[in-house]
Amino acid sequence: MDIEISKVDEIIDKHGQAHRWLIANLLAIQDEFHYLPQDAMRHVAERMEVPLIQVNQVAEFYKVFKLKPPGKHIASVCRGTACHVRGGDKLLERLSDLLEIAPGETTRDEQFTLDVVNCLGCCALGRVIVIDDHFYVNVAPDAVEGILDKYVKNGG
Repeated sequence: MDIEISKVDEIIDKHGQAHRWLIANLLAIQDEFHYLPQDAMRHVAERMEVPLIQVNQVAEFYKVFKLKPPGKHIASVCRGTACHVRGGDKLLERLSDLLEIAPGETTRDEQFTLDVVNCLGCCALGRVIVIDDHFYVNVAPDAVEGILDKYVKNGG
C-alpha cells in the first residue's frame, strides 16, 4: 500500500516532533491508515530523530498497534467475564474455525480480521460479537455462520 507521506507530516506537525509524542503520533497515523505502514514508521523515525528500531519496538510492544493492514471487516469477540461465563470462548472458536484464522490474523482474501476484546460494555447482552461496529448479542455458536454469510453475500 502506498501511503501519502504528507499525511504523516501533517500528523507530526500537529502533535510535535519531541520524542515524548512518539506514541501520540503513531496512534494518529494508525487512525489515518488503519494500521502502521512500515513507510510511515520509517518517516516518523526520520522526522522525530528517533532510531527506527525504537519506533518498531514501541509499535510491537503495545497491543493497540496493528502492523499489518486489517481485513475489510473486523470481527471482534468479547472475552469479558460475563461473555466468557456465557460461552464466549465457543463463539471465538467457531469464528476462528469458519474464517480459518487465529485471533489477530486476517483471512487470505483480506475480507476479515478476527480480534478479541476484553469487554464491550454490554455485559447483560453477553455473548457478543461486533462486526464493523454492528453488535450481535446473545449469539449462539451455531448462529455465527449465518452472521458471517451476511457480509460475504453482500459483496464483502
